[in-house]
Amino acid sequence: MNKTLKNFGLIVSGLLVGALATVQFSAYAESTTTTTATAPLPLDQLRLLAEVFDQVGHNYVEQVDDKKLLTAAIKGMVSSLDPHSSYLDKNDYRELQEQTRGRFAGLGVEISPQEDGLIKIISPIEGTPAFRAGLRSGDLITRINGKPVRSMTVDKAVKMMRGKPKTKVTLTIHRKTENRTFSIEVVRAEIRIKSVKAKLIEPGYAWIRITSFQENTVVELAAKLKEFAQQPLKGLVLDLRNNGGGLLQSAVGVSGAFLPSNAVVVSTNGQEADAQQIYRNNYEHYRLPSFNGDPLRTLPSIFKQIPMVVLTTAYSASASEIVAGALQDHHRALIMGKTTFGKGSVQTVRPLTADTALRLTTAYYYTPNGRSIQNQGIRPDKPVDQNVNGDPEDALVSREIDYSNHLANTQNPDEKEEEEKREAEQLEQLRQFEEQNAKKTPEQREKERNRLLIEFGSKDDFMLKQALRQLKGESVQLSKSLFERRLAKKKPRPAAAAPTSSMPSDADKATTSTPGS
Repeated sequence: MNKTLKNFGLIVSGLLVGALATVQFSAYAESTTTTTATAPLPLDQLRLLAEVFDQVGHNYVEQVDDKKLLTAAIKGMVSSLDPHSSYLDKNDYRELQEQTRGRFAGLGVEISPQEDGLIKIISPIEGTPAFRAGLRSGDLITRINGKPVRSMTVDKAVKMMRGKPKTKVTLTIHRKTENRTFSIEVVRAEIRIKSVKAKLIEPGYAWIRITSFQENTVVELAAKLKEFAQQPLKGLVLDLRNNGGGLLQSAVGVSGAFLPSNAVVVSTNGQEADAQQIYRNNYEHYRLPSFNGDPLRTLPSIFKQIPMVVLTTAYSASASEIVAGALQDHHRALIMGKTTFGKGSVQTVRPLTADTALRLTTAYYYTPNGRSIQNQGIRPDKPVDQNVNGDPEDALVSREIDYSNHLANTQNPDEKEEEEKREAEQLEQLRQFEEQNAKKTPEQREKERNRLLIEFGSKDDFMLKQALRQLKGESVQLSKSLFERRLAKKKPRPAAAAPTSSMPSDADKATTSTPGS
């Protein structure tokens, strides 16, 4: 196994989330030659590094293990590049490999570090202890078992939240939407993420939810679609809400279930030849070693034409954005919901030793029309809220563009201006939210605190109801969000030239990966 891993690089296509989140990746062959010239190493800076290392070793208040110090230096160097590059030590690398199998022990919550040192909950994973405990998107973790998170790294926070099933962890949560801080006890469990959920929401109308893009996602999707094909179908809703990403091959396969043969799904572009690829809807580009033949080969042709709506939120990221962008560019489906996260870069995980690796941003990815979604996200064709009265809490939503060291969108010269507009809209929306909150009675506030998260696919799912109305040709209630309204009025950005190379079709040039943490 180690020998195999040394021969391959793993391409990550997903959102960086810390503890209990799905880490998304897929594979390329690792190049054995260097194609770009390397500048001479700056000797003065290397001497300075050695001097600092020596000073810390001899003069720090207490003795520091040399290996620990060097590991910290490596992690700091890599993490300073962008939000998604990192050095994976033995534990990190093992967890990454566990995650892509969709099975791990912990709480079941996707997180992201905040600039103020706190940890933000991106989304509780459906059906997990975190979800059942009532944790919500946007909640800030301030303490874990009484210890402040500001004094610890994200890696340490992850380790504290993970543990043996049936053991307890106490989180101190600050919920901005209710302006309160409280503690909550969550019992750890083995998390098994079910990738595909599906049902008929009405006769003739199917709902398929993909929670993350795992090894078996395409196989499970094909099985569900074949079941639906046994009866007359009028429309289909593909639900990618809060899906933080997953395997690149799985995203290509899911898109391929609904697109013509050999259609371009996504392209990548970076400075190395291996980072310049085009992924199409053919088996060689979505095959995984776990497959026993092409799962889409016998898929009924109805799924290439049936009317479709794709649902997205601000927490639909990476592989989710690849699918939404492909179906949008090919005019295959209408995108409905919220503008997605905007994570448009590709990370390659290259093994360094048998149990360590480097996760490095190596390319941008582009939709079939050549659009970069970096910091921009996929804009819905019809912006729709999650709640009938709007989503004032959207003012607290963070996206890729909110990271201080995010990569720029090379196609958008007005990015700084858009950033300022978004910030102004967030402040205005937050003012309106606080104004509305101040008018609520104590009873209304208590009801808000105790309200349950929206269960996707339920009879109370407002956005899903709007998708059904769209499929039936009925009017749809559009979003009240200032941000979504402004984007809806903007003209689409011009397409850029896509890479000219094609992805290698050699089966030996693709390996597997996994999600979850």
